[in-house]
Amino acid sequence: MSTLDQVLETALQLSNDQQEMLIKILQNRHHQSRRAEIAADAQQSLADFREGKLQPQSAQDIIAELRQSLNAPEA
Repeated sequence: MSTLDQVLETALQLSNDQQEMLIKILQNRHHQSRRAEIAADAQQSLADFREGKLQPQSAQDIIAELRQSLNAPEA
């Protein structure tokens, strides 16, 4: 398996146009992977909700909880 240094060294041997194309390809694949991860998390959350593992909350309660977590000192 290639190390990051080997991959970077190989990428630097590409022309500028090819480097830009490689960057765009990597970004697109990363975005696709992240979207798939978010979709899987959403599906799991829906399944948990349907199974009664999560309870409905008002938007105000959720916002208050988020604000409180942002203001709480990190452990």
